[in-house]
Formats: sequence, C-alpha cells, structure tokens
Amino acid sequence: MKFIPSIVFLFTCASVFGQKYISEKGNIVFFSRAPLEDIEAQNEKAKSVFDADNGDIVFSIPINQFQFAKSLMQEHFNEKYMESDKYPKTTFKGKVLDFEKGGENNDVWARGELDIHGVKRNVKIQGNLIFKGEKVIIESKFIVKLEDYDIEIPSLLFHKIAEEVAVTVNFEYKRYEK
Repeated sequence: MKFIPSIVFLFTCASVFGQKYISEKGNIVFFSRAPLEDIEAQNEKAKSVFDADNGDIVFSIPINQFQFAKSLMQEHFNEKYMESDKYPKTTFKGKVLDFEKGGENNDVWARGELDIHGVKRNVKIQGNLIFKGEKVIIESKFIVKLEDYDIEIPSLLFHKIAEEVAVTVNFEYKRYEK
C-alpha cells in the first residue's frame, strides 16, 4: 500500500506528458567506500516516467527496498540513517537537457530537484540517454554527500561509512500507452 501514492504520482505526471515512457523496475545501486568496510546496496523497485517530447523526467525510489549483503546493514540503513518510516522515498523531478530524440547514444545532463531524507536540493546530474527501438534507456552515476541531505553518521561509525556515496541509476523505459 505504501507504493500506491508513488504510482499515482508517476501516472499523474505521465498524463500531462507528450511522448511518454515508463519504467516500473528501475535499478538503483549505491556504493560507499570507507577505510574499514565497503557498503553496497541495490534497489530494483524504482519507478520513473520520461517524456521524450520535452525531456521531463520524474522518478521515485522506495528507501526500504534497498537490499544489502548483511541484514544488519539493511536494518541500520533504514532505522538509523535514512529513517525510512519517516522518509519512505527519494524522488527526482526535473528535465533531461539537450538530447537528440531518437539518438542512439546521447551524453546528457538532467537538472531538477532531488529529495532525499526530506531535504530537497537542486542538482545537475550527468548521464546517458539511449533510444533503442521502442525502448529508452537512461543511465547515470553521481555522488551524493550525506551532509547535504542531513544524514548523520554517528562518530563511532565514522570509519565504516563514507561521507559521500556513489549512486548508479539505470532505467529501461517502454512506451506508455493509456
């Protein structure tokens, strides 16, 4: 039931788009390299809508769906750092800039508002946009500074968790038909 508002939000945005594409199983990976331990998690429950006519893009990532190698890491991530009960999702709403519609490989920038942990920041993220037949693929890798989103690292865990996290985003879209 927690995903219903996200889905309604995405489809509401899709209804005002022109040539729209939807991704219902985006893949988000984050990686933290720290002196004592590397931390990696993956989430395949992200949803996104992309409008190829004007570049509008929106995505939503359910925080509690990140999967870790160790269950204790997952528990700490949700309860102590991301507070996923209080901030259940991360969202991005913006625009993909300067792409060639139908181009096989577009190096692009997306500009918009990234909301993590209840903090909204305007960002500009580099990525790749590929038109492949009836599909569109968007890939990006960028750095998130935890302090920018009020995510605190307890001093006891300073050597286990990096202050910056590498985030990799992969969405494969199909054309949205009403």
